Order: sequence, then structure tokens, then C-alpha cells
Amino acid sequence: MTSESRYSFAQRLVHWLTLALFLASFVSHEAMKDAWRVVRQGATDFTPDIGVRVHVIVGIVILLLGVVRIVLRITQGAPAQPAGQARLITVAAAIVHGLLYLVILALPLSGMGAWFGMITDLGEVHEILFNLGLALLAGHVGAALYHQFFLKDNIMARMR
Repeated sequence: MTSESRYSFAQRLVHWLTLALFLASFVSHEAMKDAWRVVRQGATDFTPDIGVRVHVIVGIVILLLGVVRIVLRITQGAPAQPAGQARLITVAAAIVHGLLYLVILALPLSGMGAWFGMITDLGEVHEILFNLGLALLAGHVGAALYHQFFLKDNIMARMR
């Protein structure tokens, strides 16, 4: 593939790092939920365990990578869509990508507002956004596999 048909190295790196961190966030979310429950019950002698620390740090890094990702997208653009792609697929891809960017920013912000600001409603928003993020991620992966194995347009090479 030519460089015009692939995302830049920085974009690919941020993409895969974000995925890895999202998975780390998923693994550590039970520790965070348990800690949130304890803190909301008014515990004054609470010390966050490693799972909570990992979850918080990972969330902050995801937020920073999200900002970097948006800056890279604005400054470096994206490869063209496959030739002859149906308009509906192009629109759906733009919507899903836009929602993924939104979740990548809103999810850590809502978590930080809940945890550091003790805003219970933001904790609920955070949980909803996490589930939405999982659904979007599943759709994103499903669409990439559909492109790769059914449409055979080699779209996954853009992110390798």
C-alpha cells in the first residue's frame, strides 16, 4: 500500500494504543466499580488498590490519546474510502468514527468527573458511555472484518 492509502504511523500507533488501553480499562473496571461503591457509602479510610489506580491512569491516557488522535486526523487526514464503495457504507463509517471519537473523549471525562468530583450522575453516564463504546467497538471490528473478508477491499491494511 502507498502512504496515501494508509493512515500515518502516528495515527496507527495511537489507534492500537487506544484499543490496548480500552481493554485495560475493561479489565480494571470491576475494581473501580467496587471502589466507587465503597466511596459512595462514605468510607473515610479508603485507599485505592492497583486496579483503581490502573483504571484512573488508563482513562487519563485514553483522553490524552483521544486529543492527539483528533489533532492527527485534522492535520493528516485519512485515506480515501475504497473506490466504488456504497454511499450508505461511507456515511455509516463516518457516523461510527465520529461516535467513537466522541466516546473516546466523553468516557474519560465523565469518569474523572464522577471519581474526582464525586458526581454520581456522571458515574451513571460513564457506565452508559462504556457500554456504548463496547457496542461501537464491536461494530467497528465487525465492519472491518466485513470489508476484509466479504468485500475483499483490503481496508484493514490502512491500519497495519
